[in-house]
Amino acid sequence: MSPVDAVPGDQVPALRRWWARAAFAAVFCAVALPVIVAGMRGALALLAVSVAVAAVTVAALYWFLATRGLLRALSLGLAVVAPLALPVLFVRERVLWVALVSVALVLLALACARVALRRDKEQGMPEYPAPPVHRPFLVMNPRSGGGKVVKFDLQRKAEELGAEVALLAGPGPVDVETLARQAVERGADLLGVAGGDGTQALVAAIAAEHGLPFLVISAGTRNHFALDLGLDREDPAAGLDALRDGVELRVDLGRIGGRVFVNNASFGVYADVVQSPEYRDDKAGTALRMMPDLLARDSATRLRARIDGDTTVEGAQAVLVSNDPYATDDLAGMGRRPRLDRGVLGVVTISVAGAGQAVDLLRRTHSRGLVQRVATEVIVDAETPEIPVGVDGEALTLPTPVRCTVEPQALRVRVPRRRPGTLVSAPTWDWVRLRDLAFRPQRSSSSVSSGLR
Repeated sequence: MSPVDAVPGDQVPALRRWWARAAFAAVFCAVALPVIVAGMRGALALLAVSVAVAAVTVAALYWFLATRGLLRALSLGLAVVAPLALPVLFVRERVLWVALVSVALVLLALACARVALRRDKEQGMPEYPAPPVHRPFLVMNPRSGGGKVVKFDLQRKAEELGAEVALLAGPGPVDVETLARQAVERGADLLGVAGGDGTQALVAAIAAEHGLPFLVISAGTRNHFALDLGLDREDPAAGLDALRDGVELRVDLGRIGGRVFVNNASFGVYADVVQSPEYRDDKAGTALRMMPDLLARDSATRLRARIDGDTTVEGAQAVLVSNDPYATDDLAGMGRRPRLDRGVLGVVTISVAGAGQAVDLLRRTHSRGLVQRVATEVIVDAETPEIPVGVDGEALTLPTPVRCTVEPQALRVRVPRRRPGTLVSAPTWDWVRLRDLAFRPQRSSSSVSSGLR
């Protein structure tokens, strides 16, 4: 049964149907224009050349990552030059305007399809009343995020709202978990963190253990957790408004080897890069230097991922396990999670053993190179007794096998009543659903009613 007719009597708005029809009309025009101008053989030839150039570009980018020295420089040059061959060819054949118009029509089709497939109303995480707190305790890292704690005067503002603040100022390492547990023993009725996602996860675990509300202040570098909670990452001080006018969200927690994570746990290539001492200061440079060794067949750690006990992925180079799934178009865990309360893990496994699989990955073909699933348990194993793991961006080494699970709605997160909010998630791309929206006749309410009698 098509999603359009999943519920008897479900009336799809007429405007969405017209957007779907407009998408197909734009695609038809994008295909018909080259055929009309260049003829069928000419249009097929141009299409074949375009596909070949795209494949060469992806393969060149793969070799840029997988090699060093002269070959890396040549690969980068090929990746830059190959796409430039298309406009030269089109100009030579006097069809550049055709290509530009066709590309514009394809982009128009994608925009129309996006509008047609999007649900009329995005269901966000439900909000719950937030009881008043009297002894909030906040951990603040003045070094996190380039000094946002000091820049936004977070300590003073929090203390004016009645919070006890503990600064992670050193000089040596500070045991964040001990600080939080001691605060609970003194009677703290809310725990919070102004710092990176790794510190957020440590304190969140203690808040969940004691059933206390947890406050997120977006004072880290990337603040992915704050982003998916709908908080203002540009103004960390705005998160303190939750102390005087807040609501609560019930949020899932991921767990790996006894440790909590709020974003994701990464294995394989990415985790190996995070382990490098130079990674913090030069992320891009460190990744480029290490990537050739990590992508080599004989040196990269090959992983085995068992997903919910019924699916096993062998030989993966990278595995990403996230606390709730990322949007379907995000393979690297750098995007958005539309919800944090679904009670499932997102799982992405990637294996790229050569340029051909790199092309397949771009095309999103259903091969063993890419697996995307949701699960409640993921077990990652390898032929080594230990493997590096990146947990919310923190570098760890854990004994194999490594078990990841999810604790549904285990954390009470207190957020400001007024906040930017989560972005509406991109609709799942589905040509069958789009076709049904555009062309399947819609039954009237009266015919549906009579059919049910």
